[in-house]
Amino acid sequence: MDTQHTPLSQSIAREIHAAGGWLGFDRFMHLALYAPGLGYYANDTIKLGAMPAGGSDFVTAPELSFLYGQVLAAQVIEALQQTATDEVWEFGAGSGALAEQVLTTLQAQGVPLKRYTIVDVSGSLRQRQQARLAAFGDVVQWADHLPAAMHGVVLGNEVLDAMPVQLLARVDGVWHERGVALQDGAFAWSDRPTDLRPPLEIDGEHDYVTEIHPQGEAFLRTLGQHLQRGAAFFIDYGFGEDEYYHPQRSMGTLVCHQRHRMDSDPLADVGLKDITAHVNFTGSAVAAQEAGWDILGYTSQGHFLLNCGFTEKTDPLTLPQRALAGKLVLEHEMGELFKVLGLCKGVAPWPALGFALGDRTHRL
Repeated sequence: MDTQHTPLSQSIAREIHAAGGWLGFDRFMHLALYAPGLGYYANDTIKLGAMPAGGSDFVTAPELSFLYGQVLAAQVIEALQQTATDEVWEFGAGSGALAEQVLTTLQAQGVPLKRYTIVDVSGSLRQRQQARLAAFGDVVQWADHLPAAMHGVVLGNEVLDAMPVQLLARVDGVWHERGVALQDGAFAWSDRPTDLRPPLEIDGEHDYVTEIHPQGEAFLRTLGQHLQRGAAFFIDYGFGEDEYYHPQRSMGTLVCHQRHRMDSDPLADVGLKDITAHVNFTGSAVAAQEAGWDILGYTSQGHFLLNCGFTEKTDPLTLPQRALAGKLVLEHEMGELFKVLGLCKGVAPWPALGFALGDRTHRL
């Protein structure tokens, strides 16, 4: 794309010039997604929806089936009881579907909740959330920053994958940091030798591209500094470290989403599509432990939802509803690719419901 085509591209081009002609990809990704008023998550494009005809780019589990939040609520209720707290914090709440499902379930079961706080950088999504959740009144609030001390249960559905990543490329046996430069007025890849390395040695001599996640791991450390007592559940697509940095995963995991199609070119249509990378759950767990979290469990989304009562919840559903809900747990759909990492802080770890069967903590 010509860098003069949009205000966002012009802004990024100016920053590349100011930086001496090269930006690390993490900075480029941050601007492409979060530049105020211009980045993908900061502009007014629709983003979330079930079909591209509505102008959306991708669908997440809560939009796929209302059962997702209903089942997840069982784990939220247990965690509220175990931590003796009465607040829920959701990061990156999207359309507000998950909040609506969890809140509806908590109300139906008479669970007392002081506050449900949403932290979301997208102004347009916040407007959708406010309209969708108006019926819950003052229980739902929005925050732009974390208070000095937090208590409660934290939810993050597809949050860590949207954190900017650094790209590393081994070319002819030499490691480089992959960044972005300008070439004939367009964004282009540009590599610089670096001392940075993946957390594991990559066997072989073949060229290899991968990601490291300092910002996502820093987020977990920061959250741990603020949360005094509570639990957290992060659901995302990703792998443990051994699988993430497998020698055969030589092209990395970075992808883009636009109109419900995936592509591998984040330098095109900047600000008009999502950019994402899979989560290294081992690195996430280690960063959390460094901030004082304990690990409650780690498993696939399929196992987690089944442990939380998914099967019983499908009984009243129509056949089409069951077909959509099934995508949440089937291995060839979202059930295996998506994982759940459970954490707690300020309380002793307990045998959490979602990890009763199929816990993989030993594989982190």
